[in-house]
Amino acid sequence: MSVETLSQSSSLQPARPPEPVLPLTVPQYHEMIDAGILDSGDPIELLEGWLVTKMTKLPSHVLSTRKARRALERIVPDGWFTDSQEPISTATSEPEPDVVVIRGMIDDYGDRHAEPGDVGLIVEVADSSLERDRVWKQRIYAAAKIPCYWIINLIDRQIEVCTSPTGSGESASYASQQIFRPGEQIVVELDESEVGSVAVVALLP
Repeated sequence: MSVETLSQSSSLQPARPPEPVLPLTVPQYHEMIDAGILDSGDPIELLEGWLVTKMTKLPSHVLSTRKARRALERIVPDGWFTDSQEPISTATSEPEPDVVVIRGMIDDYGDRHAEPGDVGLIVEVADSSLERDRVWKQRIYAAAKIPCYWIINLIDRQIEVCTSPTGSGESASYASQQIFRPGEQIVVELDESEVGSVAVVALLP
C-alpha cells in the first residue's frame, strides 16, 4: 500500500455568469422535483447549489459499481445496508453516489433521503468523471463529514481511499488519502470499528 496526497490542481468550480446568481438550495431542488419541473429520474445531481449533468456510464463503470455493491453487501453488519445511485442530502448538495453504506434499515428512509450522519462509506466509480470525483465530490463529501470516501479509479486501476474529513466549504478535504492497487486489501470500518476487508481486484472490471 502506498500513501500520497492526490493532486488537486483545480478547484473545479462551475462557471458562473457575469451577473449575480442565486444557487439552488436543497429544499428548492426538492420543490422543483415535487412540482414536476424536474423528474426524479433525470440524469442530474445538485452539487453545491448547481444542477450538474451526470457523466455517461460505460459498461466497465456499471460493472465496477455492481462489484463494489456486492463486495460491501457481503461484509456490512446488521444495522447497516448498502445502496446504489440514490440521493444523499447534505447542506448544499444532493449527490447520487455509485455505492453508499447507510445506517439503519431500508424502511427508515421512506420519507427522507439519507443524510451525512447516516452514511458510513461512499464509493464513486471514476473514469471520465475522475477529476470531478477527486476534487468537487471529494470537497462536498469532506464538508459533509462523510467519514470514508472511496474512488474506484478505472483509469489507473487503483482505489483511492479518503478518510479524516477536515475543513469546511471550499477548503474542505480529507487529511488522509491512500492508494490501494491490485494485490492489496482495503479494510472497511464503520463507526471506527473494522467490519471486514475487500480485495482491490474484487472492485475492478
